[in-house]
Amino acid sequence: MYTTVDRTVVPVPVPSDSPVLNPDQVQDFAKYGYGIWKFGEGLGYEKRLDLMPGGYSGASATNTARLLHFFTMTDIHITDKESPGQAVYYGYKWGIVSGYSPAMLYTTHVLDAAVQTVNALHKQKPFDLGIFLGDGINSGQYNELRWYIDIIDGKTINPNSGANGDPIPKPLIDYQKSYKAAGLDASIPWYQVLGNHDHFWMGLYPPDDYIKNALTGDSILNMGNVITDKLRIKSRGFYMGAIDGRTPYGSITGAGPVSDFPYGPPTVPANPDRRFLQRTEWMGELFNTSSEHGFSRSDITTGFACYSFEPESDVPVRVIVLDDTQKDENTPDGTSNGHGSLDQERYDWLVDELDSGQAEGKLMIIAAHIPIGVELPESGMNSLMTWDKYAAVSDTTLIAKLHTYPNLLLWVAGHRHLNTVTALKSPDPNHPELGFWEVETASLREFPQQFRTFEIIRNSDNTVSIFTTNVDPSVKEGSPAATARSYAVAALQIFNSEVAPMPSGSYNAELVQQLSPEMQVKIQNSGTPLQG
Repeated sequence: MYTTVDRTVVPVPVPSDSPVLNPDQVQDFAKYGYGIWKFGEGLGYEKRLDLMPGGYSGASATNTARLLHFFTMTDIHITDKESPGQAVYYGYKWGIVSGYSPAMLYTTHVLDAAVQTVNALHKQKPFDLGIFLGDGINSGQYNELRWYIDIIDGKTINPNSGANGDPIPKPLIDYQKSYKAAGLDASIPWYQVLGNHDHFWMGLYPPDDYIKNALTGDSILNMGNVITDKLRIKSRGFYMGAIDGRTPYGSITGAGPVSDFPYGPPTVPANPDRRFLQRTEWMGELFNTSSEHGFSRSDITTGFACYSFEPESDVPVRVIVLDDTQKDENTPDGTSNGHGSLDQERYDWLVDELDSGQAEGKLMIIAAHIPIGVELPESGMNSLMTWDKYAAVSDTTLIAKLHTYPNLLLWVAGHRHLNTVTALKSPDPNHPELGFWEVETASLREFPQQFRTFEIIRNSDNTVSIFTTNVDPSVKEGSPAATARSYAVAALQIFNSEVAPMPSGSYNAELVQQLSPEMQVKIQNSGTPLQG
């Protein structure tokens, strides 16, 4: 079993004489050299001392004991590709990969491969827990959530949502076949974070009745460009299209300007299991599982998707799971679109958790979907990554507050589909322990299709090192998950998507952090001693 420390997945450049393909020309990818990849050299750990006092090298320090070992997965985007209510046209014609990518055909298979990889790594070095950082599903549909939960639980998965009305059987199409998911090893507790795609249509807006009816109906959604059109989800003009699950390469059907369809909207087989789930319904469905997920039943009625837990009774670590997505209500100017946000209730709750964790002498990790302090407000698509201007506190104010807690180690997040590590340095050079790290994990749907592992290690000089490692799901040649990797590479090449750092999108680091004198004493005998 390999991680990116051992080897990386590197896209092979498309030959210079190849034609430029459209993203749906899947049958021509291999012919023209799209989607080809190879194994590259492994990546070591870049030792990051950004948060340490000037002059510190750590050269004499040794790794002494393991405090915590966990993994994060995020932005899996389990997608009902045959749904009439996705936004296929956005990618098909407008260049927005989140709207359409051929990797959509295999989202359930990639998650299953990632879970199998976690299980194999667990046998080598046991995980204490796993955190799923949100956007498990793509568009808030019930059947998407059921696939997601059932894969983690190891149930039989039938990724075909159009069978009820399809006139042609499809036993030979690999992405439509039923299969038995491996299921996450039952000894690994997992915890769920809410993402914007989990409770907004396409991660952008709370759906109105028009969109909800479209999801369960047979007419393909008529929508405009909700990002640029001031009418937002009230805009019209283009049929969004769907994937024809009877075709071996997932041909797009029913996409184009309304004027191209003089006889009425294009249709697909309807399915009531495509119904949209409100935030409380999404949370409630997570209780229809045979394994952990973190929420309590009392949360269902309120939709309050924040909680905390302490993984090991003998290790002073608290994990604070924070819902930092926008509330379901539209913002005053109608531009609700999944920005990071905290209302006063969630901010007050977070402060209470941090206060108590600090008072009780706990090292703290915040797990949220959306990162902070990494994007400035801009127009266009980048604005989807910024902090909402209507939040109760700005991200600048939030970061300033977080800098008052010397026991805060980490903010882990997804959302941007990047493997990025940001040092949020202490505002006081005399107290470096007030700094903390923010570590983002890339999407499991689009390249590089990775998850992360974290090892928090106590060092001999009373610092801690956080070893964070990217992992490519292990895929068998010819399997659906292997095809998904090829399609994800092709989408990267066709959409000219940015993947940083190049060429593999992977980044491994040892993040060194100063502890307060109190915590140095508190953890000096904690953790599992390391051999050698």
